[in-house]
Amino acid sequence: MEYKGQKPITPPITVPTPFSSSPSSSSISPSQFSPSLSSPSKYSPNFPSPSSPPTLSPSPLPNIVLSPCAACKILRRRCGEKCVLAPYFPPTHPLKFTIAHRVFGASNIIKFLQELPEYQRADAVSSMVYEANARIRDPVYGCAGAICQLQNQVSELQAQLAKAQAELVNMQCQQANLVAFICMEMSTQPNHQEEYMSVQQLQPYADTSCFSSDDNNLGSAWEPLWT
Repeated sequence: MEYKGQKPITPPITVPTPFSSSPSSSSISPSQFSPSLSSPSKYSPNFPSPSSPPTLSPSPLPNIVLSPCAACKILRRRCGEKCVLAPYFPPTHPLKFTIAHRVFGASNIIKFLQELPEYQRADAVSSMVYEANARIRDPVYGCAGAICQLQNQVSELQAQLAKAQAELVNMQCQQANLVAFICMEMSTQPNHQEEYMSVQQLQPYADTSCFSSDDNNLGSAWEPLWT
């Protein structure tokens, strides 16, 4: 129906544009493009200020796996940091503790080491291992047998040394006597030389007339043979 004096009212026509979108869906917050603006502590690196000295972060320590000592490994117990046997029975020498443990026992070894100062414990362990070896080789005498054998060898060597020294003294005496005899002969040698020289001087004055008469007789005897 038309009214006079009035224009017809037409509804507004909206044409959708391809690039138009709602502000809520198309607007992009600046935090999506610049992460440093939204959370600077999370993405931005921490540069040291000129006034503060640079701090070095400690490097993580490597995981060190400590193997138990030979004593604790054989006894099947936990090897602690204050193990008395660890410095003297390393894990690379299990036979060393096996021999000592077989003769003395672990409790006695620990007791011996605790009674000694630290600077004597290494020598004590070496002595125990040596004595245990000797006891295994000779169950009756052990180290006493080895000591007795060494003492016998020392006695034999001392006897040989005394014999050699006696022979040396005898040779020295013979040498002294020989030198004295040579000196005495040298002292009497000038008298013999004087006697020899006097005999040589008397030989030209000897009587040679007998030799000349004999030559004449031989010449007269040979003359008829040639005539």
